[in-house]
Amino acid sequence: MKTIALALLGAAFATPAAAADISTHVLDLARGVGGTGIPVVLLRRVGNGGWQQVGTATTDANGRVRTFGDAKSFGPGSYQLRFDMSRYSDAAASPFFPEITLTFRVTDNEGHYHVPVVVSPYGYSTYRGN
Repeated sequence: MKTIALALLGAAFATPAAAADISTHVLDLARGVGGTGIPVVLLRRVGNGGWQQVGTATTDANGRVRTFGDAKSFGPGSYQLRFDMSRYSDAAASPFFPEITLTFRVTDNEGHYHVPVVVSPYGYSTYRGN
């Protein structure tokens, strides 16, 4: 009986052996600096084809989001990063693209997925970083 109780207790506090790590970075190509103060939402595709929010953050003084919080939620699947460029702290910025949405796939539980976006007044680009 004691063994069963310990097994149940252990299962209640079990965490995944590994989970993917997701980060991002906004680089303002026109100014040559990180995009500060940009809200970013991380979403994961769910079974019905919709999207479920799994994290939020705001870019730091260097334009980086180093973590979206609880990484145990970031297993294999399709994800989106949504950048609210209308909230960019650069007062001179009037973005042509007020929202940037990047969709990518996580395939490795132990992988690091750094998905930066490089922005300019009338365009943006992305890639898988390291």
